[in-house]
Amino acid sequence: MAKIKIKQVRSKIGCPKQQKATLEALGLKKINSVVEHEDSPVILGMVEAVKHLVVVEK
Repeated sequence: MAKIKIKQVRSKIGCPKQQKATLEALGLKKINSVVEHEDSPVILGMVEAVKHLVVVEK
């Protein structure tokens, strides 16, 4: 599977607990932090839940 880079571009302040937990599970702790994950359905579902807070690169 391909790798994707996920970068947090907006703050999690004011977001519901579930979205904060999703960012934490992805490994994103601060704005402008970048993580790399496999392109799996689980990861893509997590990204979809917080798509307004992150940017994804293939």
